[in-house]
Amino acid sequence: MSKEQEEQTEEQTVSLVDVLEEDEELEEEASAVLAGSDSDHCSYPQGYVKRQALYACNTCTPRGGEAAGVCLACSYKCHEGHDLFELYTKRNFRCDCGNRKFTELQCKLYPEKDELNSLNKYSHNFFGVYCTCSRPYPDPDDQVEDEMIQCVVCEDWLHGRHLGCVLPDSVELQEMICESCMNRNPFLWTYASHLAVPGAAVQQVKEESGADESHTSVPHKEEEKGDDVIQPSCKRSREEAEPSCRLKELQLIGQKRIQSGAVFWPSAWRSKLCTCSSCQERLCDAGLSFLLDESDTVLAYENKGKNNEETRQGHDPLMSALDNLNRVQQLEIIHGYNDMKTELKDFLQRFAAEGKVVTPDDIRQFFEQQQSRKRQRVDAGRFYCT
Repeated sequence: MSKEQEEQTEEQTVSLVDVLEEDEELEEEASAVLAGSDSDHCSYPQGYVKRQALYACNTCTPRGGEAAGVCLACSYKCHEGHDLFELYTKRNFRCDCGNRKFTELQCKLYPEKDELNSLNKYSHNFFGVYCTCSRPYPDPDDQVEDEMIQCVVCEDWLHGRHLGCVLPDSVELQEMICESCMNRNPFLWTYASHLAVPGAAVQQVKEESGADESHTSVPHKEEEKGDDVIQPSCKRSREEAEPSCRLKELQLIGQKRIQSGAVFWPSAWRSKLCTCSSCQERLCDAGLSFLLDESDTVLAYENKGKNNEETRQGHDPLMSALDNLNRVQQLEIIHGYNDMKTELKDFLQRFAAEGKVVTPDDIRQFFEQQQSRKRQRVDAGRFYCT
C-alpha cells in the first residue's frame, strides 16, 4: 500500500470513529431529553406538566389548523408513522392528543380528555418552523452550519447568527433570553447589566448629574452589605421585615448595558433575582414566575433524565437474565458477544479502508453470516456428540 493510500485509509478510519462518537453523543442527548418523560403512559392525567418532551403532528394538525402538542408516549403509540415535529421540551403543557383539535384521531392511551387545554401556550414551533426567520429545522435550503438555541422565556429556537450578539463559550451550560422577550420585560435589562454573561454589549454609563458621587458612594454601600444583598437567603434572614428591593438597588448602581441582542445568563443566576413582594408580583403579572424556580431549567430536567436512565441501566434485563444462568453459560454468552464485537469491528474497518459506504444490505449480510456460522457450530457439535 502506498503512503498516500495509507494516509487516506487513516483519514477514513478516523472519520468512522468520529461518526461513532457523534452517534454516542446524540444517544446521550436523546436519553437526557426523553428519559425525563414517560414513554408508556399519556401525561394528560398529570395535568400541566412542569416540563416534558413534546411533539407536534403535521399529519393530524397541519399548518392552517389549530396548533396542538402531544406527549412522548402518544407520539409512539398514537402517531406512529406520522410526520412529527420534535419540539424538545416545553413547560406547563398538557397533552392534546385526541382532543377537539384532532378530528380524525382518538388517543389510544387516555381518550377521556377535555376538548381543549386552555392554559397551553403555542407558537410557530408547533407547525415546524423556528427562529425569527420562521424556517424549518433542519432547513434543506440553508447551507450554513449554525447552532439552534432555545429562549428560556418564549421557548422558541433561534439560530445563533440571528441572536444579535456574539455567542459566549460553554453555551450549553447557560440560559438565553432572546431580544424580543427582553424588550417585552424591560426590567430584565437591569438584571442583565449585573447578572448576565459579560460581553461586548456591556458598558459602564455614568449618570449625567453627580456621576462621580454615584460611582463611588453606591458601590461602597453594596460593599458594606456584602453577600447580604446578593444572596437569595436575605429574605429568610429578615423575616420580620420586608427585604429591600434588589432590583432597585441594582438600578442605582449606574452600570448599564446596551439594550440590543439576546442575553446569556450563567448558572444559578435565577437565585440572584429579587424576591420582594413587588418583584414577585411583577414577575407573576408578566408570566415569568418560573424564573424564580431553578428546577424549571432545561439543564435540571436533563439531569433528571440522565439519573432516570442510569437507574434503568442498573436494572438491565440482559444482566438480570445473565444472573439466572450458571457460570459456564455466562462465559459462553460473554465470549460470543466479544467475538461478534471483534468481527463487526473488522467488518466495518474494511469498508473504512476501501472508502465504501456501509449499506443496510451489508449489515444484513454480516448477521446472516453470523447465523450461518452458529448453525455450523451447533451441527458440528451434535455430530461430535453422537
